[in-house]
Order: sequence, then structure tokens, then C-alpha cells
Amino acid sequence: MRVHLKGVHHVRRRLATGEIRDHYYAWRGGPSIKAKPGTADFIREYHDAYTALRKPKAGTLMGIIAAYKASAEFKNLAPSSVRSYLAYIKLVENEFGDMPLVALEDRRVRGEFKAWRDRFANTPRKADYAWTVLARILSFGKDRGLIANNPCVGGGRLYRADRTDRIWTDQDLAAFLSIAPPELTLALVIALWTGQRQGDLLALPWSAYDGSRVRLQQSKTGRRVVVPAGQPLRLLLDRTPRRGPLILTNIHGRPWTSDGFRSSWAKACAKARIEGLTFHDLRGSAVVRLALADATVPQIATFTGHSLADVEAILDAHYLGRDVKLAEIAIMKLETRTKL
Repeated sequence: MRVHLKGVHHVRRRLATGEIRDHYYAWRGGPSIKAKPGTADFIREYHDAYTALRKPKAGTLMGIIAAYKASAEFKNLAPSSVRSYLAYIKLVENEFGDMPLVALEDRRVRGEFKAWRDRFANTPRKADYAWTVLARILSFGKDRGLIANNPCVGGGRLYRADRTDRIWTDQDLAAFLSIAPPELTLALVIALWTGQRQGDLLALPWSAYDGSRVRLQQSKTGRRVVVPAGQPLRLLLDRTPRRGPLILTNIHGRPWTSDGFRSSWAKACAKARIEGLTFHDLRGSAVVRLALADATVPQIATFTGHSLADVEAILDAHYLGRDVKLAEIAIMKLETRTKL
């Protein structure tokens, strides 16, 4: 049986004696293959050439990158994180893959890394993600004893996003629900009554709901959360047809992809004329709604899985901002405690 080897480059040359001789290379510009075409030795030389091409050069950053991609630390990341990391790892490989590890001992290398990050300054989130991935690779190398220090420790961020004051009002919710299809209505209600992230909710199976509680493990933090299902959520879940193992599905009854859900959500928001709010802002909205119901910061944190500091930051934005209901509750509490 003849085996087709992709990329083999064949050159036919006429020698000074007039003899014609065939030459084979693993790829154009690649190493020569000495064995006779069609033989096992020919195939072995071909594969050896490609194995050597993929093998990281000893003493370079590519070696650490390869070790990181093969590590349990990388493989245990969420699938979405793996996809994102691979795109940025490719940027690091292209720019610094052949950098000698000894160069990392030069204090000026941090400036080189910063200059590379700053090339993406017009897209600050991309710049920060690229820096984070590079720093993670170098941190892995230091932890494994492959390098002595990580020149990307710290570094600051170019992107600043504070959405603690972005909250869905009752008017926003009513406008969205007035035009939303059933599959997006269900997504909104689950988010509002659980305070969980989009990725965790899209992956939430029916088995996580026992008729009174929703149980899940947050993919980002690993924290296990048990959320009592409020009556509006229970009623909606109990009458929702189960079209598969997952609670949230698209119009065709199939699991949402992250991009598909974001696209459908954005179209619904545009139709409802809702601007400046995202699905993720429902998480902060859940915090504020719980505070308005007189829940304490620890109670809210247990419910949503936020840290205490994050809950306090969200509530601070609203005590000091436009949500006067929180201030009114505070005054009512004060009035019941004092006459002066």
C-alpha cells in the first residue's frame, strides 16, 4: 500500500555527467530524505524530520511553553479558558519562543515584554490577557525550577472595567421580558434569582434542581453553591419542558454556545432598547435585590458565591449612587432604633 506523505518536496536534477537524479526533502527547504521513496525507512525519516521540527529547542522559552501546555495545571482549566489561552500562547510563541532562558536574567527583558504588550494597547483587554498568559507561563517555569525568576510579576493593567453600578432596574426587566422569547426569559429569571455567571448557568443540568434548590460548582472559583429557588424561579422551572440534560437551551432545544447566547441576548436587548447593560450585570442586580430585601453581606455572599469584598463593592456603588431604595431602608432601620 502506498502512503501519501503531505508536504514532501521532490527535486529532479541533471548531473554534469548527464545522469538524472531525484532528491526528496521532508518539506520545501527542509532536511533531505536519503532513503528510497515508498520504503519504511523513507517514512521514518519523514516523521523524524517533523518530530525534530516540533521539538522545542533546548534552553529556550519554547521549552517552558511546551511543558506548560502538557501540564495538568493547563489541562485542568475550563474548556473556554483553554481555547482563549491557546490563542495568546500562540502570540507568545511567535514573539518569544526562541528566546534563550538566560535572557530572562537580564533586567531589561521586562521592558521587552512590556513593549510587546503595549503593541495591543488599542485593545486593552487583549493586551492584559496577553500579559497574563505570558506571566502564567513564566510563573509555571519558576515553580518547576526551570527559571530563577518571573520578570512579569505584577505589571499593572491597561483595561479598567468597573460595572458595580450597572444594575437592571425594574423598568429594564419589564422591557426585556415584554419582548424576550421563552428561552431568554428563563435565562434572565435564573440569573436574577441565583446570581450566577453566564457560563455556569449555560452548563446547568436539570439534575442540579431538586424542586426547591439549585446546586452547582462555580467553574471560575471552584466554590460549591446551594441556592434556594425563589417562588418565581420554581414556578418557571416546574412548567418548563425538559428538552435535554441542560436547563437552558436555544430555540432548537440544543445547548447554547457562549457566542450564540451572547448574540441572541444582544439582539433581544437591542429590540427592548436596553443599552449599557449585559447579562453579567444581572449578577450584581441579584446582590442589590437581596440587599433591598434586608439580606446581610455574608448572607448575600453565601447565596451568590461572591466574595464579601465584591458584595460590599457592589452595595457601596448603590448606597453612594442612584439607588435611593437602599438609603431609604437604612433610614427606616435608624428610625426604629432612635428618636433623636
